[in-house]
Amino acid sequence: MKYRKDKYGNDLSVLGYGCMRFPRKYGKIDMEIAERLLCRAVEQGINYYDTAYIYHGSEAALGEIFEKHNLRHQVKIATKLPHYLIKNQQGLDKLFEEELRRLRTDYIDYYLMHMLNDIDAWHRLQEMGIEQWIEEKKRSGAIRQVGFSYHGNSEMFCKILDAYDWDFCQVQYNYLDEHSQAGRRGVEYAHSKGIPVIIMEPLRGGKLVNLLPEKAKQVIADYPVKRTAAAWGLRWLWDQEEVTVVLSGMGSDHMLEENLQLASAAEVGQIPPEERELYEKVVKAIRETEKVGCTACGYCQPCPMGVDIPGAFAAYNRWFGEEKKNAFMDYLKCTTFRKNSTGAGNCIGCGKCEKHCPQNIPIRKELEEVRKVLETPLYRVIKKGAGWFVHF
Repeated sequence: MKYRKDKYGNDLSVLGYGCMRFPRKYGKIDMEIAERLLCRAVEQGINYYDTAYIYHGSEAALGEIFEKHNLRHQVKIATKLPHYLIKNQQGLDKLFEEELRRLRTDYIDYYLMHMLNDIDAWHRLQEMGIEQWIEEKKRSGAIRQVGFSYHGNSEMFCKILDAYDWDFCQVQYNYLDEHSQAGRRGVEYAHSKGIPVIIMEPLRGGKLVNLLPEKAKQVIADYPVKRTAAAWGLRWLWDQEEVTVVLSGMGSDHMLEENLQLASAAEVGQIPPEERELYEKVVKAIRETEKVGCTACGYCQPCPMGVDIPGAFAAYNRWFGEEKKNAFMDYLKCTTFRKNSTGAGNCIGCGKCEKHCPQNIPIRKELEEVRKVLETPLYRVIKKGAGWFVHF
């Protein structure tokens, strides 16, 4: 296993274990499989384990397994505060204590503000006394480091990075999303500030392995150096010095063993120019199959009504090319859980964006399609609830 340093010089395995999608049996986490996978992961040197309060059963499973095998001292646990469920500081304490009980520990190594997608959400937490709360928890040793996870555009990401002295951050990043979400711009900006970056969705929820279009598969198959699609995806990330840990939700022995092998060879600067051309060809092949040919260049931003146009189109394309549930969740994350929604439904048809689009996309027309497909009654209910929590 290879390691990179966190902000304070601690070793973190380049491969982290994403614990959101443990295998399930009859609707519950299959503890036998989870136990086998986690013990093997620790044995092979993975020391970063990412979970969250809202990952059903995940915190409790980690706590039970780590306690049973006396592994707590060998691992770093990262979990998250669902700030959108918190109304006051008493709520902070109550929820944090519940997480400690679930995880069967008295401290959290890496604590994240979950889906902190909007600067106004952070200001709301500041008014609640979050900075003093963090300082107290750090002094007591209950929290070692504090960061945030993020789904949104690079501009807002940089604002949040500048709003506090963060110890680390977590973003969605892969070779398909190089210029969407926080993107390369955000990752490089975090690195310039000395903030380690944890990567989620390194294979786009499996799209870059199991859902590649045939043309993209052929590009990979024709390349002289033979690697799996997963290897190409992870290799692209580990090549970058700005990347500290890459999270993978490894739900089988095969996935775990393959990723362990890949992580053992992870190096910065390992990709030659000719391999970069392969990534470009694969991305081009994927884009050709998408409903909207948005490259996430960002020239359409900012929208006068706050619509996250690249984010909306990314979720819309995902709806037609991947699992619809994942697309819906993407859209929720990038448009709600903030003071002002950034959804397609905000569009008033002014057309400012279309004047700047180098792809000549009929943005107003496509945003209306996004609204019809993704802003369902369920979306509107969740949006209303999320907005209420952020405001109050």
